[in-house]
Amino acid sequence: MSSWRDTVSVEAQDDLDGLTALVLETAERHLASHGEFAPFAAGISQSGEASLSHAAPDGDESSAADLLEALYEGAREEAETERAVAFAADVAVEGADAVRIELEHREGVALCLIVPYGRRRLRRGVTFSGMTVNAGDPRVWTS
Repeated sequence: MSSWRDTVSVEAQDDLDGLTALVLETAERHLASHGEFAPFAAGISQSGEASLSHAAPDGDESSAADLLEALYEGAREEAETERAVAFAADVAVEGADAVRIELEHREGVALCLIVPYGRRRLRRGVTFSGMTVNAGDPRVWTS
């Protein structure tokens, strides 16, 4: 059985691994300090620099789905200057809290990672466990 890693360059693998680490670090920091987080995005520029971005809520009524759609649109607008993107959301999967990370690289791979987390009891913070990786839906490089 082939892996997504067999279909892309080492650079693409490194980009997606780096984005995963950046997103999980950022999610962990927000979860530890606020107990939740609004959807956010991360990207790797053509020059290899990582960045984070957040969608500005449209009033108090913006849903997580609305914020994600704004992040997708923003990434599509920047597609020429980026080589990889990630979108993160705080979700519930089968009754458990999890971070969903949608990863995409301009080389054509799209992945969806689900990383369950639990809150530490005696001190602030979270513990991640049991990441699952599945094929994802392209959001930026769709052709």
